[in-house]
Amino acid sequence: MKQVLIILLSISILFLAACSPKPGENADSMGFSAPTRQTMDKNKAVAEALPLKDSRDFEQAQKGLIATQKGLKVRDDTGVVLRDSGALAFLQGDSPSSVNPSLWRQAKLNNIQGLFEVTPGIYQVRGFDLANMTLIQGKTGWIIVDPLTTRETASAAMAFARKHLEPKPIRAIIFTHSHIDHFGGALGVMSPEEALKENIQVIAPKGFMEEATSENIIAGTAMGRRAEYQFGRFLPSSERAYIDTGLGSRVAFGNYGILSPTILVDHTPREMTVDGVRFVFQYAPESEAPAEMAFYLPDFKAYCGAEILSRNMHNLYTLRGAKVRDAVKWSGYIHDAMELFGDAEVYFASHHWPVWGKVQIHDFMEKQRDLYKYIHDQTMRLANQGLTPREISAQIVLPDSLGKVFYNRGYYGTLSHNSKAVYQYYLGWYDGNPANLNPLPPEDSAKRYVEYMGGADKILEKAQDSFNKGEYQWVAEVLNHLVFAQSDNKKARGLLAKTYDQMGYQAESGVWRSEYLSASYELRHGVSEKEASMAKALEIMKKTPVSGFFDSMAVRLNGPKAEGKSMVLNVNFTDLAENHILTLKNSVLHHKQSSPDPHADVTLAITHDLFVRLLIGEAGLKETIFSDDLNVTGSRMDLLKFLMLLDKPDSQFNIIEP
Repeated sequence: MKQVLIILLSISILFLAACSPKPGENADSMGFSAPTRQTMDKNKAVAEALPLKDSRDFEQAQKGLIATQKGLKVRDDTGVVLRDSGALAFLQGDSPSSVNPSLWRQAKLNNIQGLFEVTPGIYQVRGFDLANMTLIQGKTGWIIVDPLTTRETASAAMAFARKHLEPKPIRAIIFTHSHIDHFGGALGVMSPEEALKENIQVIAPKGFMEEATSENIIAGTAMGRRAEYQFGRFLPSSERAYIDTGLGSRVAFGNYGILSPTILVDHTPREMTVDGVRFVFQYAPESEAPAEMAFYLPDFKAYCGAEILSRNMHNLYTLRGAKVRDAVKWSGYIHDAMELFGDAEVYFASHHWPVWGKVQIHDFMEKQRDLYKYIHDQTMRLANQGLTPREISAQIVLPDSLGKVFYNRGYYGTLSHNSKAVYQYYLGWYDGNPANLNPLPPEDSAKRYVEYMGGADKILEKAQDSFNKGEYQWVAEVLNHLVFAQSDNKKARGLLAKTYDQMGYQAESGVWRSEYLSASYELRHGVSEKEASMAKALEIMKKTPVSGFFDSMAVRLNGPKAEGKSMVLNVNFTDLAENHILTLKNSVLHHKQSSPDPHADVTLAITHDLFVRLLIGEAGLKETIFSDDLNVTGSRMDLLKFLMLLDKPDSQFNIIEP
């Protein structure tokens, strides 16, 4: 019963899929090759094209530094290190030839850690996690903004801040948006019981809980597997491996939680006073996150841009897979902020370091606004001329006024995949060429390509020649066919791995680097059997709407196996006084919350607590069978037959081979 009920779950929070490599592993032991002459030359050209010696960002990233946590190591309850500042100590040196020098610069900036004064009364803890935690001094206590990803890192950040700031109580918590690196550490700041007892205001944008608990619930398994590539799950921190995400340093992977909002922001401007501090909230849904908001502090003349502004080009499409973001709305929110909060003298946000000065803030906001608008407008201009996504991504170029400023560089999102996102938003996956309307599956077409190209030996010979010339994009495309046709061809796998090494070393985007080098790793070592523990997300799962689990169940139904079968089941949550009816018919599973169907084939009565513990594996088979919290009436054989129709997703499916 335990394993069967786990099939109800399909939730993979954004960063749950990532974790550190095994102790003792380094880039050399994992087989990453040396940079080639072509890679060295390309990275040298990048260094010559950009003003990398400009120190203003480093000065601003260090501005207001109060204290640094020497030898920062954050551990979980079992002693596992979740955050180790020493792992990226090598970033203090000059850019090596195995890293794009622009990405190296961004990584060094993101690795600056400590407690900073943004302006008197506003402080940030940076470098304890992927995101920043902000502390705003209220009349009687602290207002906490975005309490990081995990309970452990948030607790460590708060303890560090309290050592250097006034020992006041927490009066409010603000979640700017629904991504886990901005709320997952909430319970490291305050428990739900404390929040309730102290009447703490928890402020978030409308739709926050729904999005925070269910963003990946339908496609969770696929997103989780793909996130392993995006965030370099198995890559060690090294000059030849993991460097940075571009958005921030490595994510911590501890225990995740959430607090339910007490106040929702649903319009702009939404004015309120929080512990004596005046706030003007800006509601910005369907921008960087489905539920997002920014805010202005008139008394401080400070604007918090949340994540609609950041010191890099952000994602209109994220490589782990998610709904495409609306570039026009995103740009529009930045424009609105310029109009509404034009007297701001300091900007700060959920990532990176602040901007000071009205002129500098206006220039920054204007160029970020125009960045997303340019990508949108020029992509659609070219699409309306008949160009396809690949053609557009190869042709579109930012004007120097936008592309040469560091905060618009493609450290996280890129011009290439963002232009494809805009195309997808309007026109979908099909590029209009009938040859691409119904192509053969990759493995089938790969075998035919290999045959047409004269066989594996001739392909390898030509691919090696192209590799020697530095034609890595072409080599990757060709050898991808060979690996899909002959996945056990060691020479093909080895040369493709070396090719991905070079593409990773040249990438300016932190996540592109991780994508290429993760592929290189798996070509050499195969797919890891290591999986993330759902138990770490227990507190989030408790807040996840029950209907979400049944949505997941529906996409796990094996349609062909279910053909001709019909069934009705009641799932009654005894402690919630809530019943859900599941109906199987026409190879489709529907669910609705309703009073029990008296004609159901099976009725399962279970407590919500036991249901959640079953999902994360904390409740065992014997406990379930003999528990008073679980009762099955009707045909147990029918229940078994139904459960056998549900596929168990493969969380470690192949990506770079069949």
